[in-house]
Amino acid sequence: WGMVGETLRDDTHGRMEKHIFTHRTLHIAYNNDRILEVNLTSENPVPIEEGRLLQFTYSVTWKLETHKQFDNRFNRYLEYDFFEHKIHWFSVFNSFMMVIFLCGLVALILLRTLRNDFARYAKEDDFDMEVGTGIERGASHLGEDSGWKQVHGDVFRAPDNLVLFSAFIGTGWQLSTLVLGVILYAMAGPYLHGAIYEDRGEMVSTFIVCFALSSFVAGLTSGSYYRQHFVTNRSETNSQWQLAMVYTVILFPSIVSNIIFILNLISIYYDTISAIPLGVIIKMMLIWIFVSVPLAIGGTIIGRHWFGKNDPPCRINSIPRPIPVANWYSDPSFIIPITGLLPFGSIFIEMYYVFSAFWSYKFYYVYGFMLLVYIILVTVTICTTIVSTYFLLNSENYQWQWIAYEASGSTALYVFLYSIFYFFYKTQMNGFLQISYYFGYMGLFCIALFFMCGTIGHWGTNIFVRKIYSNVKID
Repeated sequence: WGMVGETLRDDTHGRMEKHIFTHRTLHIAYNNDRILEVNLTSENPVPIEEGRLLQFTYSVTWKLETHKQFDNRFNRYLEYDFFEHKIHWFSVFNSFMMVIFLCGLVALILLRTLRNDFARYAKEDDFDMEVGTGIERGASHLGEDSGWKQVHGDVFRAPDNLVLFSAFIGTGWQLSTLVLGVILYAMAGPYLHGAIYEDRGEMVSTFIVCFALSSFVAGLTSGSYYRQHFVTNRSETNSQWQLAMVYTVILFPSIVSNIIFILNLISIYYDTISAIPLGVIIKMMLIWIFVSVPLAIGGTIIGRHWFGKNDPPCRINSIPRPIPVANWYSDPSFIIPITGLLPFGSIFIEMYYVFSAFWSYKFYYVYGFMLLVYIILVTVTICTTIVSTYFLLNSENYQWQWIAYEASGSTALYVFLYSIFYFFYKTQMNGFLQISYYFGYMGLFCIALFFMCGTIGHWGTNIFVRKIYSNVKID
C-alpha cells in the first residue's frame, strides 16, 4: 500500500489544498531468486485542479540482501514493539486477575446467599409441616417465603417467541465455534500450514470455511433447544421446529448479505476496487447452499432426536403468575446495560490491537493473546450474567431467558461505542465511502459479538438456574 495523496499547503494560493503524488519509487530487495520485500515511496505532490493534465512516473531499484532469509521476510511487518508491548502483557494479566477476583466474588456471594436461601426455605418447609394448614402457615408464607423459589412453577417456561430465540441460540453457538476454530487454526499455522498472514486472503478463506462447517453446530443447538420445551411427542404436534430451522439457517447470513450488498453498491458508485466481484458472491452463495444449509438441516435433525430431551427440576404451572414491580436494581432496563460493562472492560485493550490491525494495515500475529482474551470474555460473561439473573429471579421475574441473553450481549453495544471513539481519535478517515465501510464492518462485528456473548451468557445462566432449583425442596 502507499499514499495516493495528501492535504498540503499550496504556496501559490497560500492555503491548504489536496495534492496527488505523481511519482512512485519501488525499492525491491532480493536474495537469489526470491523477492524479500518491496518498499513503495510516493513523491512529487501536485495540487489537484480541474482540467489539469498529470504525468505519472515510476522508478525501480533492486538491492541484493544476502543476510535476510525468505522464511523471515515478514518479520519487518510484525511490529513486535507494538503487539508485544508491556501494556499488552499487563492488560491480559489485568483481565486474568479480574477473572479470578470476579469468579471468587460470585462464588462467595452466591454460595453464601444461596446457602441462606436454602436454609430459610428448609426452615419454612419444616415449620409448615408442624403448623399444618392454619392461619399461622398463611402468615409465614406471606411474611417470609419470597424470592426466587416463588417462581419455581414458571422459571422453566418456554421464552417468548421460542422460534426466534432458538435461532439466536443456534447462531450464537455457531459464531462461538467459528471464532474458536479460526483462533486455533491461526495458532497452528507456524507448525502446520505456515503463518496465516503470509497468504493473502487466507484469513477470509478460513472464516468462510469455518462458518460453513460450523452450520452443523447451529442446527444442532437450535434444534435441541427448541425440542427441549416440548416434553412429549404429542405436545410437539403443532410445533414450528421447521420454521426455527429456517430462521437459524438464514438469520446471520441475511444480516451479512444486506450489509455487504449496501457496501457493494457504495463501492460501485465510487468506482473503487473494494467492491466484491459477482463471481465471488456466486461462489459464496453456492458454498452456503450446498454446504451450510445441508449441515444445518442435519444438525437440527440430530439435535432434536438425540439432545432434545428435557427433564426440568420443577413442574411448570398451567397458568403464568403475574410479575410484580421490581426495584430499580432488579429492573431489566438497569440489568441489561450494566451486565455488559465488566466483559467489555476485560477485552477493550485487546479491541484496540484488533482494530489497529484491521484498520491500520498491521499484521496481527499474537493469537495466543486472543485465545486468552476469548477465554476471559467467556468466563466474565457467564459470571456477570449469573449475578444479574439471580437479582432478576429474586424480584420474582421468571422471564429470564431473553433478559439474560440481552444482558450478556450488551457487551457488543460498548464495543460499538468504543469503535466510534476509535474512529474519531485513532483514524484519519473521512468521506462517505470510508465512513460507510468502517461503520458497516464494525456494525457487523458487533452484531456477531452480540449473538456470541448472548448465547454464552444464557448457557451459563441456564446451568445455574437448573442447579439451584434442583437443590431446593418444592411442595
